[in-house]
Amino acid sequence: MRHLAPRLVPLAITILVTQVAIFPNLRLFGVLPDLGLLAAVAVAYREGPVPGLWFGFTVGFTYDLFLHTPTGLSALSYAICAYLVGSLERGLLRRGRWLPSFLGLAGGLVEGFVFLSVGLIAGVGELASVRALSIEGRSAVYDAILAPAVFGLVGLVLRSDEPAWRLRD
Repeated sequence: MRHLAPRLVPLAITILVTQVAIFPNLRLFGVLPDLGLLAAVAVAYREGPVPGLWFGFTVGFTYDLFLHTPTGLSALSYAICAYLVGSLERGLLRRGRWLPSFLGLAGGLVEGFVFLSVGLIAGVGELASVRALSIEGRSAVYDAILAPAVFGLVGLVLRSDEPAWRLRD
């Protein structure tokens, strides 16, 4: 994990600044995407469950500082979702053209479920509404649309510096 930190810290800062400063002006379907979640899912898909979990928790916790929900709620939901994707990637998922969009949609739905469920347990009453479910569903669709770009960015950041002939061994 330490070998990834020099690459993941600038990625996390870029994702967070983009999420907080740019995307509030780029609403689609009246909602915002979860760029931190998409990046965490992409890291988990590429590097495995533990790096994805740590990246998701870190980005989610930092993003929580800008929200009015309980601190740690996004961190927990991003971390759980990234860990699940990282765990399932090796055995179940095949590479394909639509995989980033599928993982973005599925990740957004799982994250939304965890976010709403834990938020309700924590006593955030406004999360118990049809409106909250609708927002999470629309946000998951937005995540699916942006997932190929975020997966591409994560791929560029985490690309290996090893020669191609070494990667095949």
